[in-house]
Amino acid sequence: MNYYIGLDIGGTKIAGALVSASGKVLTRTKTSTPKKVKPKDIYTCITDAIDELVHSGGVKYAYIKGIGVGVPGIVDTRNNHILAAPNIALTGFPLSASLKRKFRMRVVMANDVNAGLLGEAWLGAAKGLSHVIGIFPGTGVGGAVISDGKLLLGAQGAATELGHVIVSIDGPLCHCGNRGCLEALTSRWAIERDIRLAVKAGRKTIIAKLNDGKLDTIKSRVLKEALSKNDAVVKSVITKAATVLGKTAVSLNHTFNPQAIIFGGGVIKACGDFILPIVAKELNADPFFKKFNTCRILPSKLGDDAVLLGAARLVQQP
Repeated sequence: MNYYIGLDIGGTKIAGALVSASGKVLTRTKTSTPKKVKPKDIYTCITDAIDELVHSGGVKYAYIKGIGVGVPGIVDTRNNHILAAPNIALTGFPLSASLKRKFRMRVVMANDVNAGLLGEAWLGAAKGLSHVIGIFPGTGVGGAVISDGKLLLGAQGAATELGHVIVSIDGPLCHCGNRGCLEALTSRWAIERDIRLAVKAGRKTIIAKLNDGKLDTIKSRVLKEALSKNDAVVKSVITKAATVLGKTAVSLNHTFNPQAIIFGGGVIKACGDFILPIVAKELNADPFFKKFNTCRILPSKLGDDAVLLGAARLVQQP
């Protein structure tokens, strides 16, 4: 029997799974990503995770057909090279070559959101679909596109950075340096910013009470609780963000003509029941595609397993 290892390398955690050919997770591992260290230290954590998965799974290395790695950054998929990883010290580090040399098996890397959408297309919300878009609002906004069953990667593997599509020319400054990006209007940090601006303008909200008196970092679960209590400020801010996501879905539908747009990420996991009907309403109101639109708005199904399964799936593909 063949097995695969899927890794989700993040700025806060390194997660891994030993996966069967059918996508069954046999064993897992998760550890905190070390801070302020050299790339080799992170590499050691990754190799330790792989060893742990193999030993705890009771599988011989000979039966493992490859290692798939999801990385939070821009991956040159043709050369298996990390071009940029802003939140983790791996930019330029030969991770793929080093793993291949140590474990003597195939290693495939991809952007973590690309891997996540591939996982959803394999076993999740997009199962059976060949034309799919993924939008994942969390701390930032990740994006991915599958066209005709294949990830759309571009010349350097940097395609489909949908969070940095400019949707408002005079919009707020984004962390990427541009103004008006989708991320600058719909991410959790954008929602936090707009809540703070509303408070500064004198509007009343229970957010500070729900969040230990703080307004600097507001977790998605706190936003969810505020929505459940019908907080006017939070409802207004998230409605605006959802409307922008909906308008963006219209543009993406015009551009890619997908069968579905999958929404995931921390903000959707917590507040999707409020956000996604607004997104769907905007998409369905589009006068241009209205008569023949078949695109559906769907929540992701796999949660934290999406990247792990998608990374494993990467190895299965030619």
